[in-house]
Amino acid sequence: MPALPFPQKMKREKLDKCFGRFLEMLKQLYVNIPFTEVLTQMPAYAKFLKEILSRKRKLEETIVVKLNAHCSSILQNKIPLKCEDPGSFTIPCSLGSENFDKALRDSGASINLMPLSVLTKLEGELVVIKSIPVSLQLADRTTILPKVIIEDILVRVDKFVFPVDFIVVDMEGTRRCL
Repeated sequence: MPALPFPQKMKREKLDKCFGRFLEMLKQLYVNIPFTEVLTQMPAYAKFLKEILSRKRKLEETIVVKLNAHCSSILQNKIPLKCEDPGSFTIPCSLGSENFDKALRDSGASINLMPLSVLTKLEGELVVIKSIPVSLQLADRTTILPKVIIEDILVRVDKFVFPVDFIVVDMEGTRRCL
C-alpha cells in the first residue's frame, strides 16, 4: 500500500466528522437557548469552556445568599453620608430656684456630676448632703476625689420632675451650664 501524499488531510476529515457529531450533541443540549447559540453569541463562553475542559478552571456551583435591606444598601452604596459631630446634647432644666439652659443629658455612666460652684448656690435648698469615700477615674485616666454626694434632688425638665443623686466635684462650672 502506497503512503498517502497528504496524511493530515485524512486526519482533518476524521476530526471534522467527530466535530459534526459533537455539534449534533450540543444542539440537543438545551437550557433556555441552544448551547451552540450561546457560543456563537458570546465568544468568551468558548474560552471558558476550553478552560473547563482543560481543567484550568473548576466548575463551582454558586450559592445564592439573600440579603436583608441593610446589607443590600451597603453593597449598593446607599448608606447615609457621615455628618459632622453635632456636639454635646444638652437640655434646659432647673434645680430648686436655679435654672440651667445647658444641662448635659445622661451619658450612660450611671453617675451625675455637679460643680462645687452650683452646690454653693443651692446649699440652703438641699436636704441630704453626705460625704463619700469614693475616687473617680475620668476618661483621661486622672483620678479625682469628690467632695460630697447629694441625694434625691428634684430636677425639673420641662413638666417632668425626677429625683436625682449628684456627686459634687471641684471643677469649673459656668452659670448657665450644669
